[in-house]
Amino acid sequence: MTASSSRKKAARGRVPFNVETEEASLPEGTSAPYGLKKGELEDVPARHSTGVIVTRPEPGLSETMAAVQAAGWRAYSSPSLEILPRIVPPLRRKIQAVVLTSGQAVPAAGQAVPLDTPVYAVGDRTAQRAQAAGFTHVVSAQGDADALATLLRDALTPQAGLLLLLSGAGQGTALAADLRQVGFRVVRRVAYEARPVHEMSAEVQRVLAAGQITHILFFSAESVRGWLKALPGSLLSQAAAATAIVMSEAAEDILRHAGWQDVRVATQPNAAALLLALGACR
Repeated sequence: MTASSSRKKAARGRVPFNVETEEASLPEGTSAPYGLKKGELEDVPARHSTGVIVTRPEPGLSETMAAVQAAGWRAYSSPSLEILPRIVPPLRRKIQAVVLTSGQAVPAAGQAVPLDTPVYAVGDRTAQRAQAAGFTHVVSAQGDADALATLLRDALTPQAGLLLLLSGAGQGTALAADLRQVGFRVVRRVAYEARPVHEMSAEVQRVLAAGQITHILFFSAESVRGWLKALPGSLLSQAAAATAIVMSEAAEDILRHAGWQDVRVATQPNAAALLLALGACR
């Protein structure tokens, strides 16, 4: 591990439980893509002759693609995961609040509870999606699992009723356990499932084979695994020659084990920091 990598890891803290679908925690009043403040997007160097692969699924893929292209890079879409929504039946018991670990869980929330139910979201993007879906009382933790747990402990009391935690398959269990330890009654429901794609697009394979890709953006360890499964073995060396930009140490470890030499970890586990890390690659 390099000294630079060690410094980054010390600064990051815990990674969100769902970095793949929680796009970012963004400052209020920002207008550039992903909350980059005025002047920051201009700091990302224009690289019209180089290609960047974006591996995240929708929603979020299109916005990331637009931000990368606005910074002067050539963006290629290569989502590594397919998001499959689940139906969450309405609960018969009184719920004091819904807890959302991802924007992907918003449709299930609309099925499960009335729109006047208070919603506590992990980040601003998820909060915005909840508001767009019609929820009238939405609060953002503006961060990660720790921030969301702290917000819930400060704003709510266990005596006021159940919390409905909606998350992806295999996600949210640690948050539920943390809340139960301080007395909250938590009902956890799976709102969606993320499955690896089976095949990489012909266009992405072509630009990899031609050596036109210099950077690849990964949003979670899960997305790294899925993308590597879809990557033809004959293109592994070309892909590993690109700089990988990731959000977590777990994603970094997988890529290094697969043969990547240059892996950069964003200073914060969100899409805005990932884009700024792309701009820092010179």
